[in-house]
Amino acid sequence: MQTKYIFVTGGVVSSLGKGIISASIGKLLQARGYKVTIQKFDPYINIDPGTLNPYEHGECYVTDDGFETDLDLGHYERFTGIHTTRNNSITTGRIYKTVIDRERHGDYLGKTIQVVPHITDEIKRRMLREDEEGEKLDFVITEVGGTIGDIESAPFMEAIRQLRWQLGRDAVCVHLTYVPYLKAAGELKTKPTQHSVKELQSMGIQPDILVLRTECHLDDHLRMKVASFCNVDLECVVQSEDLPSIYEVPVNMQQQRLDAAILRKMDIPVGQTPAMKPWRDFLDKQGRATREVHIGLVGKYNLQDAYKSIRESLNLAGIYNDVKAKLHFVNSEEITSQNVAEKLEGLQGVVICPGFGQRGIEGKIIAAEYTRTKDIPTFGICLGMQMMVIEFARNVLGYKDANSCEMDPKTPHNVIDLMEEQKNVTQMGGTMRLGAYDCELVKGSRAWVAYGEETLIRERHRHRYEFNNQYKEEYEAAGMKCVGINPAANLVEIVEMPDKRWYIGTQFHPEYSSTVLHPHPLFMSFLKELKS
Repeated sequence: MQTKYIFVTGGVVSSLGKGIISASIGKLLQARGYKVTIQKFDPYINIDPGTLNPYEHGECYVTDDGFETDLDLGHYERFTGIHTTRNNSITTGRIYKTVIDRERHGDYLGKTIQVVPHITDEIKRRMLREDEEGEKLDFVITEVGGTIGDIESAPFMEAIRQLRWQLGRDAVCVHLTYVPYLKAAGELKTKPTQHSVKELQSMGIQPDILVLRTECHLDDHLRMKVASFCNVDLECVVQSEDLPSIYEVPVNMQQQRLDAAILRKMDIPVGQTPAMKPWRDFLDKQGRATREVHIGLVGKYNLQDAYKSIRESLNLAGIYNDVKAKLHFVNSEEITSQNVAEKLEGLQGVVICPGFGQRGIEGKIIAAEYTRTKDIPTFGICLGMQMMVIEFARNVLGYKDANSCEMDPKTPHNVIDLMEEQKNVTQMGGTMRLGAYDCELVKGSRAWVAYGEETLIRERHRHRYEFNNQYKEEYEAAGMKCVGINPAANLVEIVEMPDKRWYIGTQFHPEYSSTVLHPHPLFMSFLKELKS
């Protein structure tokens, strides 16, 4: 089958859930046996989100091949189980940099470089994934960030317009809009959707399918009205109501035959509706998981998207352990030795979250001491693991001035040190230790058991600093064991305390590889301990 292309755009307002819809479409097509990938095109000029504050853009998701990407790629992977790469996340900055580098190299033979055709041609090339080798794809789903009408997204819209003409029935456009409910009038309003589609049409793009985001159920009369005013078939107007869980969206879309509508638009036989049994079994399990387990997220970013993958990994592992993970944000900047007991009261487990910089780290260290001494199950991730190591050095090894070189370059006890290969790095963006690396587990350790007694694992990283091996013997003698080691660099990847209920820190980010049908083993082990 010739590769087919699905373009997902959004209108009216941002944050409607284009990523969830894109991931749901991918899941539904996968269930029909198609090979799918999903990519995100973001209009901002940053090369990638790696240098962006989480308050600006939520978490930075890292791919296996070491590229810092948008958090929507996490949704893509969790829903579909595909492994995304740097080719699945493109920004305006990357597009322009490529074109400018080629111009400097002389590739354009003296021509004047313009948005059309040079920028749009580069966008089209990447949307078509032309230069990639490997297994042939049946569907490429392309989500375009931002909202229709944004100046920044105009080149992407022009590229899609050209591709629609070029590809014919091999391409469809799915447009996601918002249908607001005016409480005072007691009415749902379709006018914003009509204006959004009109804006899209003014760019030369007629949407094939409309997905209407709504907080209230839309009746057939309203759908017919939208179909009539927007020149879209009634069967191609589907609604995406607010649901208790984002993981119910694929089933909801399937019930409205969104996947069937896409296939018909492309002249592909629809066939039988897939049962999606593993996914439905997961949803049944989710519905039965009512007993709550309270977990504290100790960090400095008080917004949901900052720790999105960690939240989802905890939720998924909870469901598979027949419990509901109830997550509570604990601001590490506000934690002191005097109030730590109050701040962590009632929590059955604590995650010490990743991050960068000085702000809030002393609170994380205090939290780590409290959970260690009170034997509260604790999971430290990246910087969180480093804070557990520093706390142990200060309060068990007796090095009261122990610190990370990131926080105090002059500390006499640099138990967390800058990696050797990072010492000559001057550029901030894309220069950390990024992507998947091997890790050898110590047999008999809790981590080894959690991974199903595997000896060699592979996990994703995003850091510049590492455990200082000069102190390794002291740590192990005092009870903190180094149970995961990178074989190539001898880097300590996992620390744990065997005499505690569950006290593990990982230098890597396990949350990046946890999916709906395959929750991460460390999160599974953590939740299993919490429910006991």
